[in-house]
Amino acid sequence: MPLTASGTSAAGSFSTKPIEKDPYKYQVGFGNLFASEAIPGTLPDAQNSPQKNKYDLYTEGMTGASFVAPRSENVTAWLYRIRPSVAHKGFKRLPDNPDLEACFLPLNPKVHISPTQLAWHPFDLPPDSAKVDFVDGLKTIAGNGDPTLHEGLAIHMYLANTSMEKKAFCNNDGDMLILPQQGRLDIQTEFGKMMVRSGELCVIQRGMKFKVILPDGPSRGYIQEIYGQHYSLPELGPLGGHGLANARDFETPVASFDIDQSHWEIVYKVGGQLHLCSQEHTPFDVVAWHGKYVPYKYALEKFVNVGSISKDHIDPSIFCVLTAKSKQPGVPLADFLIFSPRWNVATGTFRPPYYHRNSATEFMGLLYGEYGGRSDGFKPGGASYETGFCPHGVSYDEFKGASEASLVPERIHEGTIGKLRNAKIREAARVLEHEPAMWDNLKAQFMNHIDEVNADLKAAGLSELGSELKQ
Repeated sequence: MPLTASGTSAAGSFSTKPIEKDPYKYQVGFGNLFASEAIPGTLPDAQNSPQKNKYDLYTEGMTGASFVAPRSENVTAWLYRIRPSVAHKGFKRLPDNPDLEACFLPLNPKVHISPTQLAWHPFDLPPDSAKVDFVDGLKTIAGNGDPTLHEGLAIHMYLANTSMEKKAFCNNDGDMLILPQQGRLDIQTEFGKMMVRSGELCVIQRGMKFKVILPDGPSRGYIQEIYGQHYSLPELGPLGGHGLANARDFETPVASFDIDQSHWEIVYKVGGQLHLCSQEHTPFDVVAWHGKYVPYKYALEKFVNVGSISKDHIDPSIFCVLTAKSKQPGVPLADFLIFSPRWNVATGTFRPPYYHRNSATEFMGLLYGEYGGRSDGFKPGGASYETGFCPHGVSYDEFKGASEASLVPERIHEGTIGKLRNAKIREAARVLEHEPAMWDNLKAQFMNHIDEVNADLKAAGLSELGSELKQ
């Protein structure tokens, strides 16, 4: 007789499981309409703003786009919280942070324009004698545009040794893509909690409040902040429906709330200025929420690399994790790319990056591992920069070795590099210029082949090169 039996049903939608280094659960997906309740049954049924919420919670809406944006870009969220954000004591301007910048227009005297390659050794962590949290430790390195124009970006380092206590941060200028390089970040947001380690990115979108705890002590990392746009997944074109950063590998927190009716301070960044708002309740009191406008994280090790399996190179756009549109069609405001461990198998090919001059500016940071062929001692926690059309490529020694190497399949980039594009330098402090002597030995080897060239020209019925070249 056929064997038959009743099956089973899922107890709920899929979520990740906590692990030793990350105690939190996450929903999965990118661009989804998410929903989460810390107390089951809290979300209103079939409407967003009922006359009266369960438990007398307050409804608060967030819009991450204009009201009339196309449906595919119209991201919003609905939060059901113990006290609304309007319950505060007002704002006061904080002194300017001399290390923080938002405006990169040409007339800003803090902006340094450089035609050459630049680099920074790993940025110093704060001394033990000073308590510096995530907000206090923000240091702008480069950028372009201006947040009041809703176009541009800024690249910062964060250098912190102290957890934020009853203090939160709200960036009204742009979305922040955060990459820890040293030490995990335990990030509490209005939507829930995320633990982010080196090798992961997280994105806190514009207008979202969050605080940062340092579970491993002093921490350092990179931030790419974009103005006027949100990050999206790059189009895959002929790759089809899968590859690069798959949507299912992104993780969004589940609802988590505190009950705290004591004094809190919220630091807002608006037009690059810092303003302080005090209130008598925690900003992390959202019991339930739903929407598309959410924070999220992604483990870079999950990236599905694509490359040539025959010959030559494919453009570095194949390493794009996230992109952001600009106002110019077909030109991104910013791409976030990674170089991560993969196989290199191209035959008959110069395998390192060929010498190139790109229209895009390149800003690079190293999370862990090594990245050779450079003159600047590029180390984790440091950075490098090439402006648009600045010629760059590997050193002579790297070129010579790759030109003569046996081309066997090999593993490369046993480390991770974030490549953040399109910026101007904020200031020249502590900047190192690349040593151009690394290319001095790239001589005109062509000149050693003049006789061979002339023989080929003669055979083709063409004029030979001038006799003075033979001298």
